[in-house]
Amino acid sequence: MTHPPRFDVPGGETAKVSIIDSTMRLSGLPVSSLLEPPLEGFDILPPITTWSFLVESSTGKKALFDLVCVEMLTESGCDIYVQANVADILEENGVQPAEINSIIWSHHHFDHIGDVSTFPASTELIVGPGFKDAFCPGYPANPTSPIREVDLRGRSLREINFESDLVLGPFKAFDFFGDGSFYLLNTPGHAIGHLSGLARTTTGPDTFIVMGGDLCHHGGELRPSQYFPLPPSLSNHLSLSDSLRSRLSSCPGSKVLNDLNVKRGRTASEPFFDPVLVFNKEQAIKTIHEAQRAEAQDNIFCLFAHDMSILGVVDMFPETANNWKAKGWKEKTFWKFLNELEVAVTANVNDSVGL
Repeated sequence: MTHPPRFDVPGGETAKVSIIDSTMRLSGLPVSSLLEPPLEGFDILPPITTWSFLVESSTGKKALFDLVCVEMLTESGCDIYVQANVADILEENGVQPAEINSIIWSHHHFDHIGDVSTFPASTELIVGPGFKDAFCPGYPANPTSPIREVDLRGRSLREINFESDLVLGPFKAFDFFGDGSFYLLNTPGHAIGHLSGLARTTTGPDTFIVMGGDLCHHGGELRPSQYFPLPPSLSNHLSLSDSLRSRLSSCPGSKVLNDLNVKRGRTASEPFFDPVLVFNKEQAIKTIHEAQRAEAQDNIFCLFAHDMSILGVVDMFPETANNWKAKGWKEKTFWKFLNELEVAVTANVNDSVGL
């Protein structure tokens, strides 16, 4: 295990952070559309969602990080269903759409931009570097644009340029509220202008939540790492079947999983997967390595948009996520993604235990 470099963040105020279950569920997505190299037995991803985040500054300014499309779609054999608009979820819990000062799009994909028309024109849109050149004007003036002209009409569209000298850990950063409570991070690779967020959730001591957007799609793109090798025992982290748990009793689960990595041309300290759905793969992998440095800090809880490992563990909106560390959410969710690899582990366990 390598000790991670420092990840210094200047002092500042605390932001109020809530995780919103957008109610989106996408099922039937082939693993190969997002992750490589292949892992025998792990062919279809379990149903996934897109989390949205409500972030409120010390002065009451409110921002949403990511929205979600509200249509039922079927694309390439995948079913996508969304039960409610994020605007409706907010309103049902006492937050009016007009109270939202800013909507931050981590990037331009449909499952993140949502339906901006459900918010008034007074709500500004925030995007990352290069977004305007690539996608403006919107559709139909630009037939290939993923955004609509009507959504931008009368609405401020602000592009973050990261021209200041502010750097948090390895990331160029922008102090969004100006009080040190919430920073936007430049995390390129997955898409043009991809943004992440870092919110201060407590002070004395400082703790933070990273909203990673699509810097990765699965925990196996981040873990294991040089900072976080696989734990010797998996029993405290996984919900393995009784038969597999029994068969692993004579062999450390970490050895089985390390063997899986090595057989696929990777090392034991590398994540199981690399990203596939990327604008620039070299940048995307570099960003993932930088995110590993962030999550190696015990006071940072990294969440990405489709991380289903947190479901059933963390408190959802209207509750806040500020006490994540005291509630042990990071430890409870960090290795949960390995449950999805059980079929692949079963296929390889005989070799590892010498059966």
